[in-house]
Formats: sequence, structure tokens, C-alpha cells
Amino acid sequence: MNNKKQILIISYYWPPAGGPGVQRWLKFVKYLPEFGVEPHVYIPENPTYPLQDEKLLSEVSDEVIVVKNKIFEPYGLASIFSKNKAKKISSGIIPNRKRQTFIEKVMLWIRGNLFIPDARVFWVKPSVKFLKKYIREHQIDTIITTGPPHSLHLIGLQLKKELKINWITDFRDPWTTIGYHKQLKLSNWAAKKHKAFEKEVLNSCDTCIVTSPTTKQEFSILTSKPIEVITNGYDVEKIIKKPLDIKFTLAHIGSFLSERNPQILWQSLAELITENDDFSNDFELKLIGAVSNEVLASISNHGLTSFMNHLGYVSHDVALQEQKSSQVLLLVEIDSEETKCIIPGKLFEYMVSERPILAIGPSETDFEKIIKETNSGVFFNYFEKEALKEYILKCFNFYKENNLKSYPVGLQQFSRKNLTKKLASLITNH
Repeated sequence: MNNKKQILIISYYWPPAGGPGVQRWLKFVKYLPEFGVEPHVYIPENPTYPLQDEKLLSEVSDEVIVVKNKIFEPYGLASIFSKNKAKKISSGIIPNRKRQTFIEKVMLWIRGNLFIPDARVFWVKPSVKFLKKYIREHQIDTIITTGPPHSLHLIGLQLKKELKINWITDFRDPWTTIGYHKQLKLSNWAAKKHKAFEKEVLNSCDTCIVTSPTTKQEFSILTSKPIEVITNGYDVEKIIKKPLDIKFTLAHIGSFLSERNPQILWQSLAELITENDDFSNDFELKLIGAVSNEVLASISNHGLTSFMNHLGYVSHDVALQEQKSSQVLLLVEIDSEETKCIIPGKLFEYMVSERPILAIGPSETDFEKIIKETNSGVFFNYFEKEALKEYILKCFNFYKENNLKSYPVGLQQFSRKNLTKKLASLITNH
């Protein structure tokens, strides 16, 4: 007889989806059975994933029960007009406002005003109908909805109204305060509708999980329901280790969005190349993942294109190999109030790569605190150009001496297994 607690996780992103959205619940599901929880994962049968990583299918736990149901995907229709533009907007790469084409402006308006809270809203009704029966048949008493896409929380909201269940919401990103929300060209009516849904979800669930302390503070103004912080983390990955890069590589892994365009970095690198022949001979800017046209233009404008090695999107395995073999790892967050709550998922993998992190972002961010507390790198604001340049040169000098290393502390709290233990105690205590 199976004595494990049965739970249902409602997620959009699941292997073969690539990118950061899939990692969190793939890893939770991997470890939940060790803590007496049997996960059922409900996913779309015909999703439109902007990024795919087939290798992640091999990481799906044998103990998970995966349930699929067909959905209507508007991004499939959008691609009739422009497949590339639909894919980019779906993956969060929104062009600079001044450079948006007419089609991009129309697509953003439709995305923000007609699909509330997002383009997966058509999955809500059929999912509720399907899952009511499934939950009863499998005697499930706890469901977890993870967003974005936040329309999945509307599935949980309806199931909560119709069944006697415990409902946990998981916000991998905020809802109405996330940076790109402003770029969706929302009408006043649409903006109010988003906020109303957000408030209703937060006040109807039993527990809310967020990934950062700042999001917890923001949500606690909207609800008195319990809010728990469970960050993203790192896993013990079995990868073939490559030797360190021969060049002095500054590597950025993940999407390099238009708004994450650190001019102080490009200026510092251009000056170091001009001033220092050794640096000019040994430096390489390594970019892994999608890079916006605005970022590529800035790199070109500063004369850095010939120093760039753009590998494009690679599998998670290859990304881990590349970051462990890089000399310095670059982490950039948008310079705005909205990003203070964002802790990039790659930070935790960066921290265990044994390579120093060079981070740029607004002051008093949650990820700045983690970098400082774990001694895993150095953080700079957008106005600290001279200090940034000095640090890059310091790293370069250590590299020349074969002595460029990272000395982090206290990383164990961010292991996926420890984080799952915290999640499991939330689930089993209900």
C-alpha cells in the first residue's frame, strides 16, 4: 500500500521545455518522494515552448505521475504573422519601445489586453473540468499551482471554490510588479483586471510560496495568508568537467534581454582593451543563450564584436559545463525598482561553479545580499564604473597568475534537496 501523501502540481513548463522556468519543479519533483510525498504533475499535451532541451527528459523522476491535457495555444496563431517575433515575446525578449515594429506593438497590446492574465488563459476551463474528476479519483487533498504563466493560478482558484482541497500557490516571478508587465500596453481596465485576479488568488489560496524576501513583503500588503520564501537553488549535477578556458572569458549564461544592457560594462571592457595589450590579447566575451538586438548593438558600438563568442542557446548540461570552465561569470539585472525582488535562477548554479561572479544591478536587491553573504562574487551598481573596471583588471591579473578562484561559504542551504525538504514540510503539515 502507498502511504505517501498524494499531491497535484499544475505547471506549464516541463521537459522538453528548456530555460529557467522548468528547473524549479523538475528538481522539487525529483526529491519529494524522499520526504513522503508522491507528486502528480499536470501539464499541457501540446505546449508552445520557446526553448526546448530534450536532454531534460532523462531527468524526470521515475516516481512522478505525469498527466497531460490538450490546450488552445494562441502563440501558435501569432506565429502566422511572425514566428520569430511570437517566439521572442513568448520567451520574454521584448524589444526596446523605440525600436518596436508595428506587428510587435500589436502583438504586445493583444497579449496584455485580450489575454488576461496571459495567453494560457484558455487552458483554465477545460483543466478545471478534467482535474475535478482526477483529484477525486486519486484522493488528492493538496494542489500546487506554479506561475508564470499566472493563468494556472486561476485553475487553482476555481478548483479551490469547487472542491475541499488545500491550495498552495508558487510564484516563480511576481505578477503585476514584474518588469515586463509595464511593456504590455495595458488599458486601465486590463491593468485593474490583472490586479483584481492577483488579489483574489493571494486571498483564496491556503499558502503562498515566493522565491524572494522582497516579493514576500510586496504580497504581504495584499494578503494576510501565510507566505513562505523558498528560493531557487542548485542540484548536484553529473557533468563531464571541461578544463578552464585558455582565454580570460567573461561569460553570461541565459537570456540577455534588451533592458539588461550594462553600458558601464561595455565601456570598461573597451577601455581595458585599448589600455592593456595583454588584456586585448586574452579577453573573450562568452554569451550563451538568446541575446537581444539592443545588447548586440551596444557590444558592436563599443568595438567588442570581435571579442565576442556567442554560442546561442545550448542544453542545460552544456551550459553547466561552459560556466564551470569560464574564468568569470557575469550576472546582470535590470536597473529598476521592479527587479529588486528578482533572484536569477542561474545565481545558484553560478555559486557552486567555483568561479567568481561579477554582478551588476540596482542597489539593495535580494540577490546582492545572497552574493555578499555567500562570498561568491562582487556586486556593482550601475554608477560604479571605475570600481567595476578595477575589479575586472584585478580578476585578469589573478588569471595571469593562474590564481583566479572563488571562495564561497554557506551554500548548502540552497541545495535543491534542502529546499525540497522545506517544501515537503509545508505540504505535510496541512
